[in-house]
Amino acid sequence: MTAALVTLLAAGCDPPGSGGSQVPSPPPPSSSSPSATAPEDLCARLVTHWAREVLDGTAYGDYQSMGLSNGQYGILRDAVAAARPVREQRGAPAAHEVIVRHVREACAERHRTGRPDEGAWR
Repeated sequence: MTAALVTLLAAGCDPPGSGGSQVPSPPPPSSSSPSATAPEDLCARLVTHWAREVLDGTAYGDYQSMGLSNGQYGILRDAVAAARPVREQRGAPAAHEVIVRHVREACAERHRTGRPDEGAWR
């Protein structure tokens, strides 16, 4: 190769008479595209967050301002009711464990058929 050709190739230019530049091809699509969150997992995350806030006394508002359905709010109320005596006896970390367990089970049951049983806000 001549020095001029080496210089052109090193600079990313095509040599004269080569037919123009080539456009690099895009990278192949990623095989690890994000997946949708299962409804019971979304329910559990949302309700667990607000149940902890309610138990700790830092939440304010009704179920709609929390972004919960009536059915999800029922799960929250039950979980907080189960966690309060545990908090008094064994502390907040143990009460938070009760909330996680209770909410996970209730959300799984709620979505066992793939969607809540009655209406969009149930």
